[in-house]
Amino acid sequence: MKKNTDNNVIRHRSTFAVLFYINRTKIRKDGTCQLLCKVSIDAEWEQIGTKVSVNPAIWNSERGRADGRSANAVTVNRAIDELTTEIEGHYRRIKDSLGFITAELVKNEVKGVGQKPLTLLALFREHNEEYRKRIGVDRIKETYDSYMRSYKHLSAFVHEKKGVEDVTLRSLDRVFYDDFEVFLRTDCHMSPKTVHEHLYRLKKMTMRAVSQGTLRRDPYCRLHPQLPGRKSRHMRLEDLKKLMETPVEKPQLQFVRDMFIFSTFTGLAYADLKRLTVNDLTQSDDGSWWIHIHRQKTDTLSSVRLLDIPMRIIEKYKDQRNSDKVFNLYKRGYFIMLVRELGKEYGFPLTFHQARHNFGTHITLSLGVPIETVARMMGHMRIKTTQIYAKVTDKKVEEDMKKLKDSSVNRETFLYEEEFEKEKRKQY
Repeated sequence: MKKNTDNNVIRHRSTFAVLFYINRTKIRKDGTCQLLCKVSIDAEWEQIGTKVSVNPAIWNSERGRADGRSANAVTVNRAIDELTTEIEGHYRRIKDSLGFITAELVKNEVKGVGQKPLTLLALFREHNEEYRKRIGVDRIKETYDSYMRSYKHLSAFVHEKKGVEDVTLRSLDRVFYDDFEVFLRTDCHMSPKTVHEHLYRLKKMTMRAVSQGTLRRDPYCRLHPQLPGRKSRHMRLEDLKKLMETPVEKPQLQFVRDMFIFSTFTGLAYADLKRLTVNDLTQSDDGSWWIHIHRQKTDTLSSVRLLDIPMRIIEKYKDQRNSDKVFNLYKRGYFIMLVRELGKEYGFPLTFHQARHNFGTHITLSLGVPIETVARMMGHMRIKTTQIYAKVTDKKVEEDMKKLKDSSVNRETFLYEEEFEKEKRKQY
């Protein structure tokens, strides 16, 4: 570091400079001007205001200091020396911790604002805490819980595989990313889709760091976790019939089975079923009953006509209501556990979301309901999402081809065939 006393400019390899000046265009009532500081790093600069006032008559713009030994001059020059020392300290500390430095980072440190985490897990905790405060405003608790799970797995990886409490953002590289992916696949035994979700949230943290200025570039900007092709997870038709026709003794499992069947005939996900109120049930002029509810996940309207089976389930649990909710659902964790237990009871793996897929395949598309109608009933934002359900039912393909075979187009259309010469026939 070299200090030039002629103009009070501090330089570091010609990239760092601190300059003091006064704003003569804004003179205060007592005739003084505000002392300002300009921090310049790599051709970019930020202005820092001070609470010091300067008599313009004693200000030496060439030296960047006040002349003389008056009380005002002593106060001004002392403030300049103290702020210069503080800026130099922030410059060295930030550069050592981040590996790079900007004028904005120095200004934020001086002002004591915008001091952002410099380590990965600390940054993740900051993100999750901000997200938690927005629950019920423009965020939902289920997504917050998923971020907490990602933090839990990332923290376990850092502690168990890296042997440290946290890692600096500047140390993140491709090796860290690949090792975390292997950890999720092997140690945690996660499916490709779940691995994709956790890697995506790691990438979100590095993007956040760049936006906060604590990373100069995103080390994972060109990495795109492979997302496995989405497919429908509906049950086999024979398993669904077994579930509906075979009784179960445990009362909790009876309730869960009824909720599963209700979702199979309405397409409601757990979150929407839990929110379903009597106000979401309406009766049309022809006497039919409907569900009109905005999906929690996408806020799109889902409109479903209630058939006989879901109507019977609503009536069955009508007397158990203690609020305007149609059903008193168990908490998610306990509910999921009971669904798994129900599947074991019937001898096949079971997840509650399969009920929604059942609705999209067995109850609607396989019975010829137009895909546009199914999209409206399921509250899909795009037809492309609904098409996932449409292309998995071999039975539907078989039935549609049978219709084509029996149609007049197939039976009455005449195909003209030319007669080939024997020489041409031999070529085939």
